Amino acid sequence: MSQRTEALAQRLEQGAAELAALASDLSDSEWQTRVRDGRKIGVVVHHVGTMYPLEIQLAQTLAEGKPIAGVTWDMVHEMNAKHAEAQDGVTKEEALEFLRQNSQKAAAAIRALKDEDLDRAAPVSLNSDAPLTCQFFLEDHAVRHSYHHLAAIRNALVGVEAGA
Repeated sequence: MSQRTEALAQRLEQGAAELAALASDLSDSEWQTRVRDGRKIGVVVHHVGTMYPLEIQLAQTLAEGKPIAGVTWDMVHEMNAKHAEAQDGVTKEEALEFLRQNSQKAAAAIRALKDEDLDRAAPVSLNSDAPLTCQFFLEDHAVRHSYHHLAAIRNALVGVEAGA
């Protein structure tokens, strides 16, 4: 483990912990609140846990110097829609445990990388085949994911409080 991989892993863990802390304090009604994209908060919390393994797998592909090919935003949106439908009734306990387990596994996988893995770049189909480093991909996906959704959840909750 390098200082860089440790820092990335800690940032992922911090984001997951902040998301879990907010979610754990939500009322049943708040858990059912919909964020701007229409998904329930509970579904979004579970979604973050669902995506960690895939995001790590794709980052590991880049770490090997291989391109991420054939993955499109349309595929991501379709996967998210199917997940939202399948997890519509997810409980807080299920989602939080799933988030905890998968964030720990993701952080461990990041810690297993070497600095030279983080520096490898290859084309990424999600980003117009731009050659991206493994580190950038991790930061833009797995590490950022919980923070992105945490902001969306906070915005949805503010809207509820304001009567929007």
